[in-house]
Amino acid sequence: MTQLIPMISQEEIKTKVRETGRKISQDYKDKNLVLAGILKGSFIFLSDLTREITIDHEIDLIGVSSYSGTSSTGKITFTKKPDLDLGGKDVLLVEDIVDTGSTLLAIKDYLKSLNPASIKICSLIDKHERRKTDIAVDYACFLLDKGFIVGYGLDYNERYRNLPAIFDLKL
Repeated sequence: MTQLIPMISQEEIKTKVRETGRKISQDYKDKNLVLAGILKGSFIFLSDLTREITIDHEIDLIGVSSYSGTSSTGKITFTKKPDLDLGGKDVLLVEDIVDTGSTLLAIKDYLKSLNPASIKICSLIDKHERRKTDIAVDYACFLLDKGFIVGYGLDYNERYRNLPAIFDLKL
């Protein structure tokens, strides 16, 4: 029987996203910021985060695929590359969850070839349980040790993204 165990409430998410948006606004106040959301999982977080950032910025989307069910396949496939010219701009990758880190490392390596001024990472959840790479998350709303997390954009086989809070999925 599938169980959804509450982990982070809708109000906790709102508070952390607001705080993170303020911090990003301060840190990038004199920069040419581009938020690059990683599809599909980051779309809700990206939508809320962009409205909390008080400085002018651009938004782009990057699509990658690396999961099957609850496991990473280890193969990263780009399904959508950036539309904007990122050369000379300060790119902030916006991700729903950093788990193994392999996907973000591949994206970061690819983006370096586009000559941005900088690349940093903002994640709703930084989870170290299965981390395989040494990748730094510059802005993390929540640190979690373990669990298969769904809700607020995070999915299990395209389901549960619509949940307004974060849950640990037990199959």
